[in-house]
Amino acid sequence: MVKHLHLLFVALVAVSFIARVVAAQVKPDLLLRPLLKIAPHILASLLLLSGIVLVFQGSWLAGSFGWIVAKLLALPVFIGLGMVAIRRGGQQRWLAFSGAVLVFFYIAGVAVHKQAFFFL
Repeated sequence: MVKHLHLLFVALVAVSFIARVVAAQVKPDLLLRPLLKIAPHILASLLLLSGIVLVFQGSWLAGSFGWIVAKLLALPVFIGLGMVAIRRGGQQRWLAFSGAVLVFFYIAGVAVHKQAFFFL
């Protein structure tokens, strides 16, 4: 049950991020609305909380947990690139957006494979 909630929050965070970058490009005034300012933080908090519950529910700290650390280290990178993608413009926006999407896929790949270097 918690896993499905977590995956739902992953999807909602991804869709929310893409929508906010598009809104920043097309109609930046939308991002000033209170709901659109607060909703991403609520979604991210729920995603993080459900992830913490999964870690303890799955007893993943008992074994090799380097993959969890990799996800936690990649998360601020995703957030930072996302902030640049939403706040800046031009080429910088799209480079940061591309980087954020790559980091997001990295985090997802680590979660699926339970390996920090699953791509090697």
